[in-house]
Amino acid sequence: MQRVVIHVDMDSFYAAIEERENPDLRGKAVVVCMFSGRSELSGSVSTCNYVAREYGIKSGMPCSMAKKLNPAAVFLPVRKAFYKTVSDEIMELLREYADRGNDTKSSNGSNGVNAIYSGPAPIFEQVSIDEAFLEVTERTGGDFEEALELGMQIKDEILEKERLTCSVGIGPNKLIAKMASSVQKPDGITPVRPGDVSAFLGPLKLTKLWGLGGVTAEKLQERGIETIGELAAHDVMELISAFGKKRGVWLKQAAAGIDESPVRDKEGSEQIGRIATLPEDTRNSELIYPLVDRLIEDLIAKLDARALTFRVVTLTAINSGFRMHTKSRTLSHAASDREVLRQTAREILEVFLEENKEELRRIGVRVGGLQKKKGQTSLFDY
Repeated sequence: MQRVVIHVDMDSFYAAIEERENPDLRGKAVVVCMFSGRSELSGSVSTCNYVAREYGIKSGMPCSMAKKLNPAAVFLPVRKAFYKTVSDEIMELLREYADRGNDTKSSNGSNGVNAIYSGPAPIFEQVSIDEAFLEVTERTGGDFEEALELGMQIKDEILEKERLTCSVGIGPNKLIAKMASSVQKPDGITPVRPGDVSAFLGPLKLTKLWGLGGVTAEKLQERGIETIGELAAHDVMELISAFGKKRGVWLKQAAAGIDESPVRDKEGSEQIGRIATLPEDTRNSELIYPLVDRLIEDLIAKLDARALTFRVVTLTAINSGFRMHTKSRTLSHAASDREVLRQTAREILEVFLEENKEELRRIGVRVGGLQKKKGQTSLFDY
């Protein structure tokens, strides 16, 4: 069966979240910065939206330079904890689309795409806060048309549930899927079938090859190699002589679109979170608790479905002025009990409301320190 991998890359993730949270920002150049605190605009650009990019603003640029390029741009501080909460929701959504490990049980729809999986963990790899790989070989039967339809479903669900767009790449391996996702940004989808790999890679500049650094690219250019196609045609022994066996072989294989690396999530890195908007801005705990309880029910369902326990509980609160606060608590033992999570989240919320007088606009709950269940844990243990 032909292998099929999907790469999902969120579009200008931080800036897009800020626009979603504050609709007044739409249509404006939005620049999210890592401020140093030395002066009003000291620091560097973390990311920006596509409007800002039209003015030449880009990641890594000093914020003061970005201000000169577009004085009317809106400069905002990075809110990493909040972005992580949104990311957790998206990553949990994506996991539902991935193949499962051995002994997977599934129920297929009429076209084989709408399968519902249970059992082993998904074959999924979160690369960063805003991108991930999904192995979908079994789910699509190795059919790229099915994969294209699955990719569209992913895009539609993220847009519907999170009001954010993403770009999707589909390929016979991680390398090609990753490179394909950047072809039609923003909000695009690009399949590269096995027979099209050479034509896809050949004309691209060396710097477009995922995993190839600038120093290596310069050394290759000194040898007259400018494109990925030229690298693929180059003698492998010369590459080994110049870069060593491991790197030389990798350069030859990657240029030919060969990548056998598995899709595999980093152990212990996963968190599951949920966040929602309150019916009205408030700091009345009796109005906030029902929403917190609904978020917890959703989290517990996800944890139970995958037989996971948690040790860290984090509460995220966004006030009416769009400022975000987070508080976390680490439990002494791994837990999976609904009441443990409910009680911990409420205790964190009570402390927050005592310390802060602002009305809240959104509230979120996240669990971390996830592990597979080793046995039944009761509330009595706590």
